[in-house]
Amino acid sequence: MMKIAVGSTNPAKIAAVQDVFFSDSVVANNVPSLVNNQPFSDAETRQGAINRASECMKTTSSADVGIGLEGGVMTVGGVLHLCNWGALVTAEHTVFTASGARIPLPEHIKNELTAGRELGDVMDSYAQRQNVRHEEGAIGIFTNEHMERKDMFVHVIRLLNGQWDYWK
Repeated sequence: MMKIAVGSTNPAKIAAVQDVFFSDSVVANNVPSLVNNQPFSDAETRQGAINRASECMKTTSSADVGIGLEGGVMTVGGVLHLCNWGALVTAEHTVFTASGARIPLPEHIKNELTAGRELGDVMDSYAQRQNVRHEEGAIGIFTNEHMERKDMFVHVIRLLNGQWDYWK
């Protein structure tokens, strides 16, 4: 059975990996992204995903692949958008990356983030709920739950798995 190391203990991210790989051998790892807690660009968010996947391969013995998933924000035309990236790192250190859904964020959310708060904390206050980042995520709130955080990451993991499968 394939052993998959995931660079997160976030239930939405772990469930997304399990949905795509149909594997009972998914190991959650609390590894650092080595980027800012709130990534503010595609490049930083992508690097956080790569770092998490690479750290998984260093810390999880006998893992076949490491997967890192990172959510962030990025600006297009002066408007702040959600962004998310994933990385899959093989035992041979081959790195695959993919990005997924993006939607604009309201200006008042942008103001909170540029003041130094993390999106997860802002969303808890905005939605008057707890643990939005572990459940529907900002994308769930701002799409009226037509897309949830897990679904957003399932899309990215399918892209990663497809690339890896193609190049094997």
